[in-house]
Amino acid sequence: MARAARFTTLIGALFVCNVCALAQTIDSISIYFAGDIMQHEAQLKAALRADGTYDYTGCFTQVTPEIEDADIAVCNFETTLGGAPYSGYPQFCSPDELAAAVRDAGFDIFLTANNHCLDRRTRGLVRTLDVLDSLGIPHLGTYRDLAERDSLYPYIIERNSMRIALLNYTYATNGIPVAAPCIVNYIDTTQIKADVIRARQLKADCIIACMHWGTEYRLEPDKSQKTLEEWLYSIGVDHIIGGHPHVVQPIRTLPHRYHAGSSLTVWSLGNYISNMSAPHTFQGLAVTTHLIKIGNITKLRGYDIHPNRTIRPGFIVVPGR
Repeated sequence: MARAARFTTLIGALFVCNVCALAQTIDSISIYFAGDIMQHEAQLKAALRADGTYDYTGCFTQVTPEIEDADIAVCNFETTLGGAPYSGYPQFCSPDELAAAVRDAGFDIFLTANNHCLDRRTRGLVRTLDVLDSLGIPHLGTYRDLAERDSLYPYIIERNSMRIALLNYTYATNGIPVAAPCIVNYIDTTQIKADVIRARQLKADCIIACMHWGTEYRLEPDKSQKTLEEWLYSIGVDHIIGGHPHVVQPIRTLPHRYHAGSSLTVWSLGNYISNMSAPHTFQGLAVTTHLIKIGNITKLRGYDIHPNRTIRPGFIVVPGR
């Protein structure tokens, strides 16, 4: 209902500003981006039940309405599903029930390129993908082999006449090398440029790069983030959503390089759920981007911010700071 109201308001505004625009095809999509979904030792203990299973069903109930209010919801799944025994920091491995609970909370797409994706080495990477596939969860960022990457990446969201390309890259994997034939999307400018070109060949109307980057616990973007942001926009990326620092960093809009619209940079969303205790790590942010396509141009109509925090010891994500 909220989306319908926003759409109706938009049509009225367009009519006043430019009657001719109404003769063109108008479509819209809203995409909710959440920060790091993590699983520390205390979270494992809280979810464990007497029969040996794990129950996360209550963790996301209070934020499910805002997740489901968007057309598509995306999260950074910063753990592995490598099978028992499970573990928290420094090498994460979570029960399969966590992924199912995140899906059931309303998340549609999981990002898997992050510095912990190889915590259980190649077996953990492959098993994570196997479990996500078995649960019907689309994902991007890590792959079993090059053929799989070529067939699934860039990831294209299709809605009405709109085609939104999602990209996902990580700065590193904590010193653990990826073993062939598996692939992790590292931040490699040659590969990223090729992926942007491929996204346009796939008729993407908009390209959103989800970057695992920056310096942990730093409240402002570092030099490497700023340099990479400039470069990503120069090669045709439209918007950037960042994560990894585990704290919220600023959001900014700037003029789009190639049309009369805006680009959105979210430097870091922070944690969505975790047991981190360093300053600012118990607070996070989700951002809903509202994209609209008029004719052949897709623009950012606006964005909503959704502050969230984790309540302990139950590890429940709640709206607000």
